[in-house]
Amino acid sequence: MLTEIAFHHGASDAEIADWLATRLARELDRRDGTVAITVPGGSTPFPILAELAKKDLDWSRLEIWPGDDRCVPADHEASNFGRLAATLEGTGACVTPLDEGSQPPHFALAWLGMGGDGHIASLFPNTDPQIEDEKQVRRLTPDPLPPEAPFDRVTMTLPKLLSAEALMFVIRGEDKLKVFEEAARGENDLPVARLLGHSRGEVTCFA
Repeated sequence: MLTEIAFHHGASDAEIADWLATRLARELDRRDGTVAITVPGGSTPFPILAELAKKDLDWSRLEIWPGDDRCVPADHEASNFGRLAATLEGTGACVTPLDEGSQPPHFALAWLGMGGDGHIASLFPNTDPQIEDEKQVRRLTPDPLPPEAPFDRVTMTLPKLLSAEALMFVIRGEDKLKVFEEAARGENDLPVARLLGHSRGEVTCFA
């Protein structure tokens, strides 16, 4: 494989939350101030985040950003930020909304999902994401629009995601895993392949 990836097969939501808690505790211990991470939307991450919210961490020093969001109000059911804030309510974490004018911080970890078409964050194939993008955040329109969330998106760009110290994926389903593995071997030019092909840090995948 072109990209060296640490795979963890068959991990439960609770086990992924344990891994995240251990990782965050380590990051909090080895640096002063805030530790920032970015997390995905969609259905997969929220049960994991609900487990993570039970962990004994210095939440007041954690800054959590959505890696992308739908262009809807925070109280809309399709808002990644709104759901993220609700899931982590009471932890004391700083949950920060993402918009077109955001200047995201340096991330200790970028947690990403992947669609069956190889999109990551809201970098869909039709948006032709570029490694040399001069912006950290872009507004764009997926094509086709996913029927379950037919909204414009705001998303972190490839260079912003690649600037994170480490990448983490949770990939559910054999079909998606096949696309991910092909991307890691450089066998397609999907958005996930562009990201993995230029990653120089640690990459972990729970599948």
